[in-house]
Amino acid sequence: MKRILIANVGSTSYKYTLFDASADGSAKELVRNGMDRVTDYEEAIKLSLEDLKSRGFDASQIDAVAFKTVLGKNLSGLREADEKVVEALEAMSYVAPAHNPPYAAAIRAFGNVLPSARKVVLFETSFHQWADEAWKHYAVPAKWEEIGVRRYGFHGASHKFAAERVAELCGRADAAEAARTLYLRNARADLEKPFRLINCHLGGSSSVCGILNGASIGSSMGFTPQSGLPQNNRIGDLDSMAVAYAMSALEIDEKEAMRQLSKEGGLLGLSGVSNDMRDIVKAAGQGNERARMAIDVLIYSARSYIGQFMVHLGGVDAIGFSGGIAENNPWLRAAILKPLEAFGLRLDARANESAVKKDAIITESGSKIVAATVVANEELVIVREAAKFLEK
Repeated sequence: MKRILIANVGSTSYKYTLFDASADGSAKELVRNGMDRVTDYEEAIKLSLEDLKSRGFDASQIDAVAFKTVLGKNLSGLREADEKVVEALEAMSYVAPAHNPPYAAAIRAFGNVLPSARKVVLFETSFHQWADEAWKHYAVPAKWEEIGVRRYGFHGASHKFAAERVAELCGRADAAEAARTLYLRNARADLEKPFRLINCHLGGSSSVCGILNGASIGSSMGFTPQSGLPQNNRIGDLDSMAVAYAMSALEIDEKEAMRQLSKEGGLLGLSGVSNDMRDIVKAAGQGNERARMAIDVLIYSARSYIGQFMVHLGGVDAIGFSGGIAENNPWLRAAILKPLEAFGLRLDARANESAVKKDAIITESGSKIVAATVVANEELVIVREAAKFLEK
């Protein structure tokens, strides 16, 4: 049994969860807490360790600190958080400015404050390592590929948890076990009966992932989390020439163009109201047409990626919904799933309405496609993988 601290680092926040975990997959959550308006990670970490001590958990008993890092240059998977990892994070800070610098700073800070504990990282791209090779490549010049321009996919921990949990809800213990042991076997499982899942992680950050036998075949997110579905402030898919055109027409430089795209785009740009779905829904209900359009664009985009992965999977057995927006809005799930009635999906309206912030099947018995909601536990995925890594 290992005592592992999960460090979830934001641009101005720090959340931490302490577990006792073992390599067999068992994990017990001991403490969950966090803080906002962080300006000094070293000081924030010291405060968190004092908090743990006040609850009876001494820092000297922590065996490891694990991080859910986003994107590292030429690195993925689960590995020791050494200087090579920090440098890989910093090398991709340009394309992940909200995530990589804080994680690099936090890893270094933990090295100073808690040197006795091992430090490990699980990259969000890890779950997509075994995706189809054709999905990974853009049709860019060869020298662009050489500097790392390709599809990586993100939300790995959330999609991996959904792959396990939806399979369990569907009575597919074999597919759940395949997803659970993915990083150990380093390959996509070959099950006697395939389990084809499409998971929609819809929240402040959103993506759709095609999953075969517990492993990703591809994701709506590509080179960065900016791609795919429209998100809170993220634009989603955009023709590359649109950026150059806007820079010329608006007479702005590259830095300002990137600022506008990352701060003024997404659901905020579409709705003109907010980047928060609750505010957008309220405005749409009051007759705001732009807010209504923002919702429709999200629904259209989610349906489009579901259709794409249905084709690549050769059909679909289940569709999962995770993330705050998906968990809290039954009407949105129903709208996204509506066209799938033609493929035999039969939504259970009552089950769907009651499935708020809980794991549940939301389709009728006998539906050819099962739909389910899952409250993703990313920390649990990270601590399980960290425990296996430490054991090895």
